[in-house]
Amino acid sequence: MLRVLLLTLFVIAIADAEFCKPDAQNAFKVRLSIKTALGDNAYTWDANEEYLFKAMMAFAMRKYSRKSTTQISNVLLCNVTDRVSFWFVVTDSSKNVTTVPGSEVEAAIRMNRNRINSAFLLNDKTLQFLKITSTLSPPVEPSTPVWLIVFGVVLCVTVAGIVFLVVSGIQQRKK
Repeated sequence: MLRVLLLTLFVIAIADAEFCKPDAQNAFKVRLSIKTALGDNAYTWDANEEYLFKAMMAFAMRKYSRKSTTQISNVLLCNVTDRVSFWFVVTDSSKNVTTVPGSEVEAAIRMNRNRINSAFLLNDKTLQFLKITSTLSPPVEPSTPVWLIVFGVVLCVTVAGIVFLVVSGIQQRKK
């Protein structure tokens, strides 16, 4: 029993080392600019923030796949630097020696990008996933419909033209 447990831990350790290469398949680089975004209210990136990041990635994967199999332990952070940049990989929970395809991780991040940004009080410019392009915010709906604005402008120009013609006609008669 002990041999099986040690062998399993050894295989997982080897897999973690394999996944944590900078240009590993299905790995994503993340850069955070906490000081730029929050100024004097900036927080320090520590083990608790790393745990929150792992939890947000597990949350995103669960929401995307609609399965509750992704755990926090399935998100691996690699090469964390002092300037807060790192690589992360999401492993498959059923087989802990393979990674989730990068397209699924990307789709999960895109779907939950707003929630991830909000958790860290950052935006797309200060929380960057380098392989994933920023999502566009939805277009702003004006409070007044566009057709009503155009109608108002055309009506004002028409009324001004009529008033001009009436006033110029009255001035012509007086002369």
